[in-house]
Amino acid sequence: MDIFSGAILISLLIYIVVGNYAGRRVKKLDDYFVAGRRAPTLLIVGTLVASVLSTNIFLGETGFVYEGQAGPYLLWPPIGAMGYIFGALFFGRYLRRSRAITVADYFGRRFNSQRVQTAAGATIIFGLGGYLLAVTQGTAILLSEITDFTFTQALVISWVSYTGFTMYSGSRGVILTDTLMFLLFTSVAMLALIFLIQDAGGWATSVRQLATLPEKPDLMAWHGMVGDDTPFSSALHFALWNITLALAWGMVYAVSPWQSSRYLIARDEHVVIRAACIAAIFVIVMELTLYAAGAVINLSDPGIEPSELAIIYAAMNLLPELMGALLLAGIMAAGLSSASTFLSLVGFSVSNDLFRHDAVDENRMLKLSRLAMLVAGVVTLVIAFYSPVDIFWLTYFVGTLFASSWGAVGLMSVWSKRITADAAFWGIISGFVFNAGPKALAYAGWIELPIWLDPILLGGLVSLAVVLVLSWFGRVSRAEQVYRLRLHRIPEPEVSRAKSRVTRYAPLTLAVYSITMCLILLTIYVYPYQEATGTLGAGGGIDWFSGEALLVLASPVVVLPTAWIAWRMIRKSYG
Repeated sequence: MDIFSGAILISLLIYIVVGNYAGRRVKKLDDYFVAGRRAPTLLIVGTLVASVLSTNIFLGETGFVYEGQAGPYLLWPPIGAMGYIFGALFFGRYLRRSRAITVADYFGRRFNSQRVQTAAGATIIFGLGGYLLAVTQGTAILLSEITDFTFTQALVISWVSYTGFTMYSGSRGVILTDTLMFLLFTSVAMLALIFLIQDAGGWATSVRQLATLPEKPDLMAWHGMVGDDTPFSSALHFALWNITLALAWGMVYAVSPWQSSRYLIARDEHVVIRAACIAAIFVIVMELTLYAAGAVINLSDPGIEPSELAIIYAAMNLLPELMGALLLAGIMAAGLSSASTFLSLVGFSVSNDLFRHDAVDENRMLKLSRLAMLVAGVVTLVIAFYSPVDIFWLTYFVGTLFASSWGAVGLMSVWSKRITADAAFWGIISGFVFNAGPKALAYAGWIELPIWLDPILLGGLVSLAVVLVLSWFGRVSRAEQVYRLRLHRIPEPEVSRAKSRVTRYAPLTLAVYSITMCLILLTIYVYPYQEATGTLGAGGGIDWFSGEALLVLASPVVVLPTAWIAWRMIRKSYG
């Protein structure tokens, strides 16, 4: 057994040990679904970040950047990550007050409607089921590339690991492993990037070389590789797609079930807000780290096929053995922890959200939930055997469904007095259909939509229009009015000057990070790039009106107002 296989084996063993520990502590339904609602900030940060940074980013998105899209990907992480802040402030803390056990359960309680809960649960099963498929295939690719296992054997091993773990340990095991894996892959990925950069001659030298790479001449440009041989016809085409995707993922971070449901586990509302700010920082840093690594790998080999193998190639050929082994173990761990998150939420929705369960015994409910997870896992495994592997585009397809189907309904469930149960139901359904339908038809090559009518936007706008129209002609019941008013009552223990003072440090940290990162990127990316391409401004300084400079400056323009809003709302709400 080589060092790479050994590292993977150790990560699997840690996974099993933690699962056994967590499973033995499951005593009642709340322990299984929401981990007893006692999780501190570290565990919420860990599960938020780990559920996002799965094999989809390590393999799919890093591979996409490696193909020639490094420059544009500096833009969307800060825009998307701000969804954490707005989600926590305008949805997540109210969701926690509901005391629901799933987000679909919250919708059912908010609108006093099993039909709404069922619709939300069905979208969870389809959307996160697709996401689970992508992660399962990603872990199988990794395992088969570094061991003697075939892809089929690797699929089974990966599936058995996360399915058995999740069925036994529930949410408690998920958040513990998420946090451990978050600490592992975060530290190792950053060390790996530093090594790759230093091995290439340093930051400035690497950027200069990448800026003039013959095989991919626009790799580091603000618009990336565009043209006939790429998915994007022009710079404007890609820019609009990129911004749309960033906004969509921002909405995903704000209201999607695998992100917002983590707040149901939090110890209090201050944990919700602190975790959101810290998670936003880590998601941005990790995405920039992985995207930079994807770009730098081109200096060693610009022709890796398929591109999803780029980070695996780097770990096995460009890094010291121990560091490469730890990076692969971190990627495997990230994949398994994400898979357990998605499977748990799918199983919870099958058992809790599709059908009404009045006065069901807790032990029976636990058994039903575990059975639902097993069935969902088996279906995923079967599909994984026969579906083509395309991690990036599959993630894009299913991950953004929640932006269009849940965005309007989720936020308006808290802030609108007029939204009705019928509006919520048809808003979820229409947003889902008008996103998934056109996206599937376009992927099959049957239709071609203009860039300004991306299915994400189409589904979101249709959902919003349906909600507004049906709410205008509908009537809100007394029960719905009362429930919403209760959501806006801040629990007395949360109103604390001491807690508020600590919580306000979170958005201040976000603001400081944004300014610091902007200065760093101007120094190590914009200036060397313009120097290499001969586009420096008058006097040899940065051309501040270039696309590259504007992309970097866009980050604090987005982040600083968001941090200020969060600081003000914390002070106003909690003293």
